Amino acid sequence: MEAIVDERVPDPLTGHVIGLAIEVHRVLGPGLLESAYEECLCYEFAQNGIAFRRQVPLPVTYKEVRLDCGYRMDVVVEESAVVELKTVERILPVHEAQLITYLKLSGLRRGLLLNFNSAVLKDGIRRIVL
Repeated sequence: MEAIVDERVPDPLTGHVIGLAIEVHRVLGPGLLESAYEECLCYEFAQNGIAFRRQVPLPVTYKEVRLDCGYRMDVVVEESAVVELKTVERILPVHEAQLITYLKLSGLRRGLLLNFNSAVLKDGIRRIVL
């Protein structure tokens, strides 16, 4: 299964999530902890009728045994997309690899990587589709 990093937003759900994330970033700006952005983004999801789960446990299956290794996806929206939040200087390949691994382990096919430490949020967005 190959991952594609796609900067365009071809589906309504991820487009809506990105719009709400931009609103959060517009109000707060960069410089806060990831947890603050997560809290505010989830508030926006609730206000806009988007179903979500926060800090979703992600077990690892190793040799047919499910192991709780402590991995957690930041937010899963509408049971169909993983949203990983970052507050880093810039998105690195390891951040994209983390999201790709989360998608593979969860069985979900699309994800968003959002770096709220960007001066302009659109520069800190990666959309990944398996």
